[in-house]
Amino acid sequence: MATFANVRCSFLPKVPQTFADLGISESLVLDLMLRRMVIEGFSSMTGLSRSIRVSLPIVDMVFKHMRQQQLVEIKGMSGNDYQFVLSAAGKQLASERFQVSQYAGACPVSLNEYHAATKSQSARISVDRRLLRQAFSDLVVSDKMLDQMGPAIISQTSIFVYGPTGNGKTSLAERMLRVYQDAVMIPYAAEVDNQIISVYDPVVHHPVDHEDTDVDPRWILCKRPCIVVGGELIPSMLELRLDESSGIYAAPLQMKANNGILLIDDFGRQLMSPRDLLNRWIVPLDRRVDYLTLRYGIKFQIPFELMVVFSTNLEPSDLADEAFLRRIHNKIYVEAVDSGAFDQIFSRVVASRNISAEADSAEYLRKLCLRDGRAELRACYPADICNILLAIGRYEGRPPQMTKPELERAAALYFARS
Repeated sequence: MATFANVRCSFLPKVPQTFADLGISESLVLDLMLRRMVIEGFSSMTGLSRSIRVSLPIVDMVFKHMRQQQLVEIKGMSGNDYQFVLSAAGKQLASERFQVSQYAGACPVSLNEYHAATKSQSARISVDRRLLRQAFSDLVVSDKMLDQMGPAIISQTSIFVYGPTGNGKTSLAERMLRVYQDAVMIPYAAEVDNQIISVYDPVVHHPVDHEDTDVDPRWILCKRPCIVVGGELIPSMLELRLDESSGIYAAPLQMKANNGILLIDDFGRQLMSPRDLLNRWIVPLDRRVDYLTLRYGIKFQIPFELMVVFSTNLEPSDLADEAFLRRIHNKIYVEAVDSGAFDQIFSRVVASRNISAEADSAEYLRKLCLRDGRAELRACYPADICNILLAIGRYEGRPPQMTKPELERAAALYFARS
């Protein structure tokens, strides 16, 4: 595994110098150069190389073809670099290619290379209770819970996290990403049947700085992704989405989450029914591959190298049948907290909010939380109640107070009457 400074990465593609190494047709690179030249107006060899992220030798090969076809007009030289614009014939061809697609970014990688890269970067985790304790250090987590999560994370398959609401299921799932100690290469785009699929998404992919000019610039080094999707999930988010105006496909969620984590939060409360989602993924979860379809019917395979985490406060048997649950090997029940854990959470929250509390505040809050027939303590109660105390203080123009009357007041606002 290679290292960029303090970042490890198992896949470091070299800069392609020929079309055989590039894995992409010359006609596709020609289209990219034509579109870039329309955008830039006045172009150079080094500028195009930087814009479409391919080496100068490849740009030079395409440029020679363009000169032979009289698609460019040379306007001068800057050192050893040509300065040029599109000819009338070049503008005509560029206009035609813009009708097909408006993509003018980084040259895509081939589907075969994307397959190989994703497989080679599949996570190989080695953790124990001590390392997990560090990863979840900002949460109050029992050894019993860590000992369930450890093997589940090492398996890198799928995890079903369930239990009563408000006990940290989502927080646990989001922090699983901390166990990864490396980074992955993600392509800006991939090519399938001369169609461009945009893969890199700055909203969910977080780049890692590195300086290695020998690495193929069509790839960007990122932290392993963690994508969280909740009630907004609909079937179209799991399929290729074509932007009709630009002619560019957007990768689905599971493709963007490859080599990382996809958290389905509040599973069972999506606009997409649990049955539809489970039927859609029963094969990917089992075989680690998924199938996508271009608009005109071409179907192709992509890797499904991600850890899917389903988080829900509903009963698993109410959401999925036995055939699907069998494919989720790890099922972790997050139970309500006991008094000791509740008090630990309370102490951390009070300290982080900088609220001065009476000595028996935690015990008194526990009693308030168990009043009116409530039978369980929830991990979310201390933070939620403290937030209300802070709001009361701001409303009344004073520092927050944690006295018994104030806790009674906050609890009355927080708990619905039965």
